[in-house]
Amino acid sequence: MDRTRYRFLSLWALPAPPAAVYAALERIEDYPHWWRQVREVNRLDGATGIIRIRSFLPYDITFTARETRRDPVAGLLEIAVSGDIEGWARWTLTAGGPGTLARYEQVVEVHKPLLRRFALPGRPLFRANHRLMMRAGRRALAARLEAV
Repeated sequence: MDRTRYRFLSLWALPAPPAAVYAALERIEDYPHWWRQVREVNRLDGATGIIRIRSFLPYDITFTARETRRDPVAGLLEIAVSGDIEGWARWTLTAGGPGTLARYEQVVEVHKPLLRRFALPGRPLFRANHRLMMRAGRRALAARLEAV
């Protein structure tokens, strides 16, 4: 097992139709307004930006996100990431009950020296940190969508 490689899966049940969820998720520059763990997004161009995140643990992760797939009909948003983490992340949206099921998948390798140094003892904490960030994001997006 490579201790610096992570695979994450989060499922968000959201109270809005897929088109509304897609519209919110594709505007990554707005994430800091509703998802407090996304601290900063700086667009470089229409498909690339630099993102800084920080969850419960006291460290930032900064990476460049480059859009690799945007398909509103299929409900897909995908990025390649490089920097403190390298790999990819994907949102897949489907109608689910009265709203949307948003599936978030991420496969990354950690390059940030601090996280690599503590890869073995810190792995459970790093995974929990990610879960907390995703739980907060789901709650914040649900609240945002209900307010519209």
